[in-house]
Amino acid sequence: MKKIAIITARGGSKRIPNKNVKLFCGEPIISHVIKIALNSKIFDEVMVSTDSEKIAEISSASGASVPFMRSQKNSDDFSTTPDVLYEVLNQYKKNGLEFDTCCCIYPTAILIEKKILNSSLEMLIKRSLDTVFPYARYGHPIQRALLIQGDKIIMKNPENYRKRTQDLENYFYDTGQFYWFKVENFLFKRKLWTNNTGGIELKSLDFQDIDNEEDWELAELKYKYKIKKNEF
Repeated sequence: MKKIAIITARGGSKRIPNKNVKLFCGEPIISHVIKIALNSKIFDEVMVSTDSEKIAEISSASGASVPFMRSQKNSDDFSTTPDVLYEVLNQYKKNGLEFDTCCCIYPTAILIEKKILNSSLEMLIKRSLDTVFPYARYGHPIQRALLIQGDKIIMKNPENYRKRTQDLENYFYDTGQFYWFKVENFLFKRKLWTNNTGGIELKSLDFQDIDNEEDWELAELKYKYKIKKNEF
């Protein structure tokens, strides 16, 4: 079974300028993620899809393959991850290389562990799923969400005011780290999320969304903690 990791790293980043190559604990963040993928020994190919020459140069120096640049049509703010993956996998096919499974990894997914990648791949195969991705539980019941209207606070669902939190249903969200999927199914459906999708639950220390400088600092703290605990 041939496996490829595709790290999707567009050059433009508005909230954190040059986020994908910003220094994280002294090294470009994408370099850390590339090394995580390479050191896992899972993949036959670890490649970076980018429209940025700078990202391509750093990625190549970090050991990833950058066999072609991303097309202009899949490099704007409206391009979706499936669009990019479809383009990459079809270009490989034209070049005579085909893969059975693929793991799309985001370039700031700095807290991924090899055991999580392995467990997700095992779930994909054993349960005959189309896709597997990591998810996390909301820390507080979203049924008790608040709204701000002018200078007043109201409950979005006031019928839940007297309900105990332990009696409310749990909800979960995509942690935005990676997606394992079967290539043949994906190329046919052009969807990452199908009615045959599974997931693996993560603890809060195992992921960090990075949208601002505070998120960045939290990610570094978690990363250093996991290094100290020898969890990578």
